[in-house]
Amino acid sequence: MAEKVEKIVYFCTHGGEDCERASICFAMAGAALALDIETTVALQGKAVYLALEGYTDHVPEAGGFAPISKLVSDFMEFGGKLLVCKPCIEEKKIEDTQLIEGAQITAGGTLNLLALESDAHLVY
Repeated sequence: MAEKVEKIVYFCTHGGEDCERASICFAMAGAALALDIETTVALQGKAVYLALEGYTDHVPEAGGFAPISKLVSDFMEFGGKLLVCKPCIEEKKIEDTQLIEGAQITAGGTLNLLALESDAHLVY
């Protein structure tokens, strides 16, 4: 019998305007990856800017965490899945070619199914 894979989703709704919440989201997601949990971060609202190439380089450190640019790059490097809200980037006139490598565009239906299939989900 195959071992059940644990899954967790972090819904991030804040970017540089609330760098502490954004940092907590990626710090927690990184910790989940370290525990071998299949981890997804879904960016919505202002958080979609975190997937914009170069954006995190200008976000100040917050909450005693590593710079968010490092938190995001480590998350991606260690196998995290980064989803970006399609309506949110369209409203902000962000093109998919402007997103960091590995970011995937998605919409509400997929995010709802992902939440239902996950063992846990948190919102930041």
